[in-house]
Amino acid sequence: MLVWFLPIFLLFLMIGLPVFFALLAAPGIMLWLNGQERDLALLYRNVYNGMDSFPLMAIPFFMLAGEMMNRGGITMRLVEFSQAMVGHFKGGLAQVNILSSMLFAGLSGSAVADTSALGSMLIPAMEKEGYTRRFAAAVTAASSVIGPIIPPSGIMIIYSYVMGESVAALFLAGIVPGVLVGLGLMIVTRIMANSNDFPASRARATWPEKGQASLKAFFPLLTPVIILGGILGGAFTPTEASAVAVAYAFIVAIFMRTMTVGDLPQVLLKAALTSSVVLLLVGAAMAFKTVVSLSHAPEALAAFILTLSENPLILLFLINLLLFIVGMFLDAGPAIIILGPILGPIFTNLGIDPVHFAIIMSVNLTVGLATPPMGLVLFVASSVSGERVESIAKAILPFLAIEIAVIFLITYVPNISLFVPRFFGFVT
Repeated sequence: MLVWFLPIFLLFLMIGLPVFFALLAAPGIMLWLNGQERDLALLYRNVYNGMDSFPLMAIPFFMLAGEMMNRGGITMRLVEFSQAMVGHFKGGLAQVNILSSMLFAGLSGSAVADTSALGSMLIPAMEKEGYTRRFAAAVTAASSVIGPIIPPSGIMIIYSYVMGESVAALFLAGIVPGVLVGLGLMIVTRIMANSNDFPASRARATWPEKGQASLKAFFPLLTPVIILGGILGGAFTPTEASAVAVAYAFIVAIFMRTMTVGDLPQVLLKAALTSSVVLLLVGAAMAFKTVVSLSHAPEALAAFILTLSENPLILLFLINLLLFIVGMFLDAGPAIIILGPILGPIFTNLGIDPVHFAIIMSVNLTVGLATPPMGLVLFVASSVSGERVESIAKAILPFLAIEIAVIFLITYVPNISLFVPRFFGFVT
């Protein structure tokens, strides 16, 4: 009877109950009906236990570093650098939007922060240059999913916490897939620009102009180098790296005189609110995971999956479909906590490298952030642009198509994900 909490959970999501409450209410109701008061107390106690983790401290620190960079005007410098590099192409401002997302990913690791920061600047600018507002919002939402793929990545920290994988290995494994997603989006944009005669945003930048833009963006772009270099060099752990990123972001923003000490309270408040949402979801998902274990649903699902086929390639195709559907309705963090412990061991036993599977799962669920009907960045893009979610969802379909193609490319060509971590000795 306990297993009925799963359809109840889905029902709560369909009627619009916030994910945090659905994660706790569905299993709580079934435990109460079963008379399992002791397990009910364990469920809600695990909300705190799920958040009480040293590795998870990296999430609020990375979010704070991204917020400092954004408040300190660093985002504008990245946009200026992107304009100097790709602004002269057809559809230049759309290309700038995508390249800026790739660069911003190395600072914040958050799709929501990317959509909010870049969308507020670039959507109005694109509209002035003749793009429709829904296209501008769609480009912003589609490119923002690169944020959690290129390191640092909040969802990869969560995956590492749940599955016991190396954070450094996952960070390194996300570099090439993230770049591939960005390049794919730029190719689609170029094709659409040719067919719709989108304008270039500026004339080709001269080498002195490119040099000046590069100089302005130099110190912000050092952030991911410092983070990964410090972790790989053994100077600090990923959690300590997040604190170093905050200190570096603060120094850069103050040194460039783009932020003052008086701005700190508002920056800290905004980062705290964003972090609290993520950590509450993590805590609720860890509590939900406890009931999943009690119900023996993982064993039943594993047995069912293995009855479908013994061919890992077919099973990977089916799991990608499952993850894509899950990503339509559930945020990436909770989905990883719930499904990771169920699916990870199955595919590891089938011979799939655990780091490779982690990237398949993370990228797929990250793309779900921009997938209708419940994609979170669609709602953020709607809020920033003033365009209806339904309108943005239609315009984003060509971009989703290329992102899905990249997911299957990553799935069936493991070296795309494993080349960099193997080079640094994290994968054999």
